[in-house]
Amino acid sequence: MVNAIVINNTTAHRATVIAARTESAEMGVMKSMLIDNLKVKLAGGIAHFIFKKKDGSIREAWGTTQSQLAKAKTNGRGVSRECFKTTAYFDVECGEWRSFRWENLIQVF
Repeated sequence: MVNAIVINNTTAHRATVIAARTESAEMGVMKSMLIDNLKVKLAGGIAHFIFKKKDGSIREAWGTTQSQLAKAKTNGRGVSRECFKTTAYFDVECGEWRSFRWENLIQVF
């Protein structure tokens, strides 16, 4: 029996970037799929997740990308964080936009 995972171009691109940064193809696929899961949750409301910050500390976050919740802080004139190989989210605790590097996502609840 052969098990296969079908992924879209965006997920494949993320997997390639993460694999290069972590030196692990398996980690690339796993984390890119975890990001896909998180993006669905962020778009649907408030998501709870954990990632490693740039300084190495661990951050537990509650965020969203849902426009109704982040409308006051969204101007739509910026460059997508995807271009910087990060994922952006509106942090509902501090009321600001934040982002994390793709390979630093640890867990999505």
